[in-house]
Amino acid sequence: MTVLVTGGAGFIGSHLAEAFLEEGHRVVTLDVLDPYYDLGIKERNLERCREAAPDRFSFVEGSITDRSLVEDVFETHDPDAVYHQAAQAGVRTSVEKPKKVHEINTTGLVHLLEAAVESDVRRFVNASSSSVYGVPEYLPYDEEHPNTPKSPYGVTKLAAEHYCRVWNEIHDLPTVSLRYFTVYGPRMRPNMAITNFTSRCLNGEAPIIYGDGEQTRDFTYVDDVVEANLALLETDAADGEVLNVGSTGTITIRELAEHVVDVTDADVEPVHEDARAADARHTHADVSKARELIGYEPTTEIRAGVSRFVDWYRDNREWYEPLVRRS
Repeated sequence: MTVLVTGGAGFIGSHLAEAFLEEGHRVVTLDVLDPYYDLGIKERNLERCREAAPDRFSFVEGSITDRSLVEDVFETHDPDAVYHQAAQAGVRTSVEKPKKVHEINTTGLVHLLEAAVESDVRRFVNASSSSVYGVPEYLPYDEEHPNTPKSPYGVTKLAAEHYCRVWNEIHDLPTVSLRYFTVYGPRMRPNMAITNFTSRCLNGEAPIIYGDGEQTRDFTYVDDVVEANLALLETDAADGEVLNVGSTGTITIRELAEHVVDVTDADVEPVHEDARAADARHTHADVSKARELIGYEPTTEIRAGVSRFVDWYRDNREWYEPLVRRS
């Protein structure tokens, strides 16, 4: 197959691109290379893909907001499947720049959906987010939980899900939306809590917790996310559906910081600063629907996953840490 991965130079997108290449597929990556964080990480991600399969990997630089570019990519490469990971990430960023987030996360998606219908794409997978849920009425969240997003980012992700549903119903486009729950792992974004905690602890600095630290998160290791996406290339069981992609449990941010301190052997204590606006208080995924429809089974518990990430960070510290510290 030919698989188009939008946002394929980013964290999750590059892991997916590598996985599809390992499976023997052709991969086309479309990415604008927005310097939301240091581009050195994205450039290294692309180089890994080129080295893995130079004859089966193509990179197109540009934005999904450019309709003519999107149409050209589909006409040139004729993808069988689209894995849409491109987005303006960041809950806090969306509060500051809502118009930019709307243009990328909704208008850009519509361009892709229109092109996918014209190209008779066999599978369209949309990366959504647990941010669509907002304030929990109960936990864990199942897919029927009310959606009351607290940020413009969450609003755009919910709108994207509805666009995918409508395109499935009106145009018979085989769409699926995956609601990711805080994905982490090697090459993750520098501005995420686990990266910041690790970087600070390895440099003898106290990890900073925003708020009281009792907020909980369902952190999902990137390998589990990749497996969920790979499964969708082999089945049509989830057409038109929305699925949670979470982990095996939750952890408080305070416990997370303390675990990173322990794993790094840092002689520091976490410190607290004011809570950030629009951050969710708690997240926790019920993954029973994904388990039933696509056989999804998360395998990486948060403490084990963080330990693996710290090991990877140490092994790649020479190139990764300067980029983290600059971001």
